[in-house]
Amino acid sequence: MGTRPSAPWLTDQQQDVWRAFLAAIAVIDDHLDAALRPYDLDLGEYEIMVKLSEAEERRLRMSELAQAVRQSRSRLTHTVARMEKKGLVERTSCPEDRRGVIAVLTPKGFALLEQAAPVHVQSVRDCFVDAVSPRDFEALGRAMHSVLQVAD
Repeated sequence: MGTRPSAPWLTDQQQDVWRAFLAAIAVIDDHLDAALRPYDLDLGEYEIMVKLSEAEERRLRMSELAQAVRQSRSRLTHTVARMEKKGLVERTSCPEDRRGVIAVLTPKGFALLEQAAPVHVQSVRDCFVDAVSPRDFEALGRAMHSVLQVAD
């Protein structure tokens, strides 16, 4: 059993960018959550509703939904249960195997999504899209796609 070689320390510039990235994620999440609060939604719930609205018949297996929103199955189950109490989603048995569970966006959930979406999009523009130059935005997109390729 060998020891793992230590990684080189981050340069001051790399450390600065890394810490700015972490702080920006927190600020963006807070801003987006605040914009959704009047709709009694948080960002995680909103993302679930978006993924379901984009799916065929507005339904997905819970395992697929967990992957799509990058949440653990247990966290997703808890969030969907809370959303189910609000009447935004329903869970049904999978007709193909009876063990799987399907999450379905309800008409009430879809209507709420339609109400909240313009406010959410504006909040994304305010704190992210319009906060950087178009050139930097394109560079950020390339960088995030590179990160996602390594992470997947």
